[in-house]
Amino acid sequence: MKGWIEATGAMISEIGTSNFARELSNVLKAVVPFEYTVVFGYLGSARPMDLFDDFPDQKRKIFVEDYQEGPYLLDPFFLACGNQIGSGLYRIRDLAPDRFFQGEYFRSYYARTGLAEEVGFVIEIQGSVFVVVSMMRAEKSFSAKEFRQILEIWPIIQAACQRHWHDLAVIFGNHYPASSGSGLLQSVEQAFQNFGAGVLTPRERQVVEFTLKGHSADAVGKILGISPGTVSIHRRNIYSKLRIRSQGELFSGFIETLVENPS
Repeated sequence: MKGWIEATGAMISEIGTSNFARELSNVLKAVVPFEYTVVFGYLGSARPMDLFDDFPDQKRKIFVEDYQEGPYLLDPFFLACGNQIGSGLYRIRDLAPDRFFQGEYFRSYYARTGLAEEVGFVIEIQGSVFVVVSMMRAEKSFSAKEFRQILEIWPIIQAACQRHWHDLAVIFGNHYPASSGSGLLQSVEQAFQNFGAGVLTPRERQVVEFTLKGHSADAVGKILGISPGTVSIHRRNIYSKLRIRSQGELFSGFIETLVENPS
């Protein structure tokens, strides 16, 4: 952690400037080493705002551009913000559903990032706006000791981010005004209502939603108050109605719906 105090001073001096996020990343990397930093702003189900990232060009397409096209709706960090989770430091695996790492979001999108682990500060700003500061490793997970070291600087990171991004709700409004025709989804629920509309029943769309988020049949059954066997029957009916054969095709169809019917 040598040098983090000096880095923190530099970060604080840049609050309110375009250099703040870069200095924020420098502070975190002075505490523990990791490859990539990305800071997303979230407001409801609006397209996430890329506030900062240090990805090389070939990585940025996957981590940012592809993510913003729809997969973010299944991201555990995004969903945690939507559920008004308490601010703090989280590992992605602690937020993810029981079958996240076997689910189609992971296989079709997240696995392409090549990450070994992602941890992130979830920071509530104001007006239901959240900032997530993600630290990403390609080779190995963060150890328990490293996680504790990052957690020790939480009060500083929270205060600095809340001060710097205090007007993020206004910035969202300027970027994505309701009348802009930008096609932002107004809610996650609407995204799943659009998918299979006129073909799937409301219950089947619920099964699609929780399946794509990475829940097992047992978990979906508990959420919906039905048996795992009934969940499996719904899944078979969904595949039949949509004329698909796999979760991969289900995930692809969902993303295509987002692109074709964005509003």
